[in-house]
Amino acid sequence: MVKYIKESIAFCLLLNQVMNNSYLLQFCKHKRLWKNFHAAFLLLFLSFPSSASAFNIVSVQSINIKPYNDALEGYSASCNCEVERFILSEMKDRDVAKEVLEAKPRVILAIGFDALNTIRSIKNIPIVYAMVLNPGTLTRGHDNIAGVSMQPSPERQLAVIRRALPGVKSIGLLFDPRNTGGFVKRAQQASARSGLELIAREVRSSKDVPAILNSMNGKINALWMLPDVTVVTPETTEFLLLYSLEQGMPVITFSEKYLAMGALISLEADARDMGRHAWDVTRKVLSGVEAEEIEETYTEDAIVTVNGKTAKKLGVNMGKEVPERTKTIREE
Repeated sequence: MVKYIKESIAFCLLLNQVMNNSYLLQFCKHKRLWKNFHAAFLLLFLSFPSSASAFNIVSVQSINIKPYNDALEGYSASCNCEVERFILSEMKDRDVAKEVLEAKPRVILAIGFDALNTIRSIKNIPIVYAMVLNPGTLTRGHDNIAGVSMQPSPERQLAVIRRALPGVKSIGLLFDPRNTGGFVKRAQQASARSGLELIAREVRSSKDVPAILNSMNGKINALWMLPDVTVVTPETTEFLLLYSLEQGMPVITFSEKYLAMGALISLEADARDMGRHAWDVTRKVLSGVEAEEIEETYTEDAIVTVNGKTAKKLGVNMGKEVPERTKTIREE
């Protein structure tokens, strides 16, 4: 309760500085009124275009590349605010964490794995991440970090698979529960509702991938590759794709780069959409929700890419209801 009162008083003082309204301070002195209207009033305040700027949001970006820039654009457009920007690749031999703290941000947006890795030592300011592969390897033990997955939601991906590959009834999936356990749990629930059978096997070491995958022989007719650093390594990727070709089954993957190696479909989240969802997470944090209470968020917008050459080689009959945003490559 003491913490709650202190935070409420601090927030009132902040609002008074921003809005310069003496009546607001009088309102804040009435604890019962404040307790009743705190959350609703804050959410209303955040809906105004200038409100995010008042909270001084800082972004830390790994490198200056288009996907990261797109994520920041999606974030900035959603909050309609100016975000102070730090780019790690342009800050060699500088104490980035120190400079970020000197900016006194209310929330820090981390875009990219290296960005999150650099600032996760900051404990007293909420951090929202985007464009981070396997964030669990960095966020364990940190109760001030929340963010957006690099994958579209399991429900969205399964819907695409079902429409694009109507002949697929049973999907195999390998995962490390420490990395992608939350995603797989949700995917299992979604597959049960969609009529698709999802056979998921835990992997604790990449060297176990061949044996575990071979144990699925005859039980699956598609393989779903997740961005899991335990399962997907340079060595295991070669085995996974070779296995799928030998078994004559399609591979659904998370990045277009694997299509050139023989995967059939890639399902990727849209960078701008990730930025928009990162702002949604930020709004929750600013409204008083603890970062540790916010589950990892997934986007609903999926970029679907199909390898036409692999489809012909496997004799796969793509469904007629393939999503509109699908593009086909390697048709030669």
